[in-house]
Amino acid sequence: MIVGLFLLGGVGAAARFWVDGAIRARRSDPMPVATMTINVVGSLLIGVLLGLQLGGVLAPDGFAMLATGFCGGFTTFSTAMVEAARLLQDGDVRRAWGSVALTLVLSVAAASAGVAVTSVLT
Repeated sequence: MIVGLFLLGGVGAAARFWVDGAIRARRSDPMPVATMTINVVGSLLIGVLLGLQLGGVLAPDGFAMLATGFCGGFTTFSTAMVEAARLLQDGDVRRAWGSVALTLVLSVAAASAGVAVTSVLT
């Protein structure tokens, strides 16, 4: 299990690096869209995984490894807070609070949607 967590965490971090770079290459907006997208997608995936576990499709150990390993490596809420702090330091209070609020609301909604949809399908 520990080795699986390490490996999946590394894969998740590599996936985050790739997605972040792909989004940033297409956007120059000061709003941290790449980080918000990564966190919302990761939250959706955690919700799907939880729905699969609750439906008996995914074993608890599999859920723990995928949610904690891959999704833990993929999501980056600490970076979201650093980016919000940088926006505040730049005097962009509206974007800072907007990014925090959007990340929180959309991530919780995505996780909930993932559980709900997967629960219906299993």
